[in-house]
Amino acid sequence: MIGNILRIMNDWIDQFGMLTEGWRAGILIFMVVLGTAVVAFLVSRVVLYLENKFSHTRNLWDDAVLHACRRPLVAFIWLQGVYWAAEIAHHFSDADVFTANETVLKIGFMWVVVWALFGLVKEVEKVLVSPVKMRKPMDFTTVNAISKLLRAVIVITAVLTALQTLGFSISGVLAFGGVGGIAVGFAAKDLLANFFGGFIIHLDRPFKVGDWIRSPDRNIEGTVEHIGWRLTTIRTFDKRPLYVPNAAFTVIAVENPSRMTNRRISENIGIRYADVQSMKTIVDDIRDMLKNHDEIDANQTLIVNFLAFNASTLDIMVYTFTKTTDWVRFHGIKEDVLLKISDIIEGHGAEVAFPTRTLHLPDAVAVSNQDAQDKDEKRGKKAARQGSDYEANQGEAHARDQNADSGDGGGADGD
Repeated sequence: MIGNILRIMNDWIDQFGMLTEGWRAGILIFMVVLGTAVVAFLVSRVVLYLENKFSHTRNLWDDAVLHACRRPLVAFIWLQGVYWAAEIAHHFSDADVFTANETVLKIGFMWVVVWALFGLVKEVEKVLVSPVKMRKPMDFTTVNAISKLLRAVIVITAVLTALQTLGFSISGVLAFGGVGGIAVGFAAKDLLANFFGGFIIHLDRPFKVGDWIRSPDRNIEGTVEHIGWRLTTIRTFDKRPLYVPNAAFTVIAVENPSRMTNRRISENIGIRYADVQSMKTIVDDIRDMLKNHDEIDANQTLIVNFLAFNASTLDIMVYTFTKTTDWVRFHGIKEDVLLKISDIIEGHGAEVAFPTRTLHLPDAVAVSNQDAQDKDEKRGKKAARQGSDYEANQGEAHARDQNADSGDGGGADGD
């Protein structure tokens, strides 16, 4: 068909006898490329108009399909136009490069189809997880896993089809893949372990993107950002990314605090032994306060009891659960509860105890202390007398020294 059209147009231009064969080929190629550009522009505008119009309807899939197919459709028009231009060039030239037009067109068509299918999978994924478009949006982790599997199926199918188009035997490729797969399996066992670990995560769903997880077996704690087929990305609380191989989650225990239903307040509060008479009323008032608290879940376990006689305190156990699971709000509620417990204790004239020790001394020890004081007084008097005797002795020695000095002076004058 293309050959007939080219022959007619070429004969029509040749009738003028003013253009060489090269100019005629250039004009025809230019006309084909120009027509391709015009058609591609018009198709793009029409599809964009329809997409904007269908976006206001209740149907969620028509605009998704149009949005996914708009660019691949324009690419297909350009692919077809370039093919026609190459056929024109081949008609005027015997170059070997133009013999591959049919194969390039087939490979290009498969590429356009893969592009369109990838876009469609992406748009469907956005619709299924959108809380605006869906009343009950699906779990992002599950939808993401299914979309990855679909993309893998599309790519494998396209590659096998392209190999068949290029003249390769698919049966031979599959046989080689089976033998080579065994060698690759032994060489990349860790990679395969991570792949199947990611598959198990998507299947069992112990956590999803956005969950706060931690492991008591490993130093792993943070918010899940991405679940890949080889690695899971976790953002720790100090904002550092942590990359964990998926195989690790098949052999360790993982806690998911994001799925907790309540947060727990568990405290032991001690009062003084001197306030034992007020213990019963204090415990009852604390229990009533927690039952009537707006942020405490009364349907969960609530325990307020006198717990034990401790070394220096009478302990009260407070065990209850908040309605919220938000970490910041939980601490605000816990602060309010502890302050109200403090007010209840103070309102009964009691005090929160702190470690103290009382030492009781019998009367005999007190007498011994008085005897020690008497001995100390006797020692003081004795020391005072010894000091007086020492001063008297020093005075007598000083007087003798002065008399000796006077005798030496008289002898010198006589001489």
